[in-house]
Amino acid sequence: MALRALDNTMPAVVEERPKKVAKVAVPAPAAAVKAASPGSGKKKKKNDENSAPRATAAAGEQAVEYIPSAELEAAAHPKAKAAGLVAELDSKDWIRACEALNDARRLAIHHSALLNPILEKVMLAIVKTMKNPRSAVLKTSIMACTDIFNSCGNLLSSVSDDAFDKLLLQLLLKASQDKRFVCEEAEKAMRAMAASMPPLPLLKKLKAYVHHANLRVRAKAAVAISHCAARMDIEAMKEFGMSALLQVAAELLNDRLPEAREAARSVVGSMHGAFAKEAAARGEEEEADAPTVAASWESLCSLSLPPISAQAVVKIASSSQ
Repeated sequence: MALRALDNTMPAVVEERPKKVAKVAVPAPAAAVKAASPGSGKKKKKNDENSAPRATAAAGEQAVEYIPSAELEAAAHPKAKAAGLVAELDSKDWIRACEALNDARRLAIHHSALLNPILEKVMLAIVKTMKNPRSAVLKTSIMACTDIFNSCGNLLSSVSDDAFDKLLLQLLLKASQDKRFVCEEAEKAMRAMAASMPPLPLLKKLKAYVHHANLRVRAKAAVAISHCAARMDIEAMKEFGMSALLQVAAELLNDRLPEAREAARSVVGSMHGAFAKEAAARGEEEEADAPTVAASWESLCSLSLPPISAQAVVKIASSSQ
């Protein structure tokens, strides 16, 4: 078979691939481009080391001055201050609320006659400010409670039971806080409360908190109870109930917190002291009759308490002699 020469063949037609057309970027419309002039758009934050820093809430709170009671002067216009006090205490502006709380303190210290007619409304407003998250408002409100206790005395004769119960709960809760400055201020207010009010009605109010679920609230209530017991004579204790008071003390002796247990020992000591004083008034406190007084005390404990609790109470009383 004859071979055909290769150089005479026509090359096959090869289709050329279409060339890619380069894409040309179309400029955006001028309206869509933000002008870079200083007057348009958001201004760039200026970092000027010579400009004063803007005041923050924390800085304002640090600027609040806590005025001691002895340095509070009388109000310039006490009647006007008393007329607008409740509205000012309810202000949303916390600085105005602090100023109103200081006005309440001034009225309590220097113009208590003007405060007495509106005392319940003021106390309810102060209870509301005690729930404020701002430390300045909280501390000033507790300071106001202290001044009102010291100046107005028995609040239970001036306000309703409901208003006082709300105030007492807030003081116990604030005294149980972790913030030291709040806790110390609330403890100071509770000492003023225990010193200014008749111990018997206050003790009846505090008794309900012996069973509170919060350990710290129980302990703070126990301390207040011990302050009340220290001011009570035997007649007031009998009116409350010697057995009832012994049961309160015995329950607190088993509390988990040392503060509550120490307060319970103080209550037992106050009770035993009043019991012995009554015996002395009857002529039974002579050395020869001391066993008789001790036997009477042991009999009271055994009749009021379970055997183990009675032994613990008797032991505390005997060790304190």
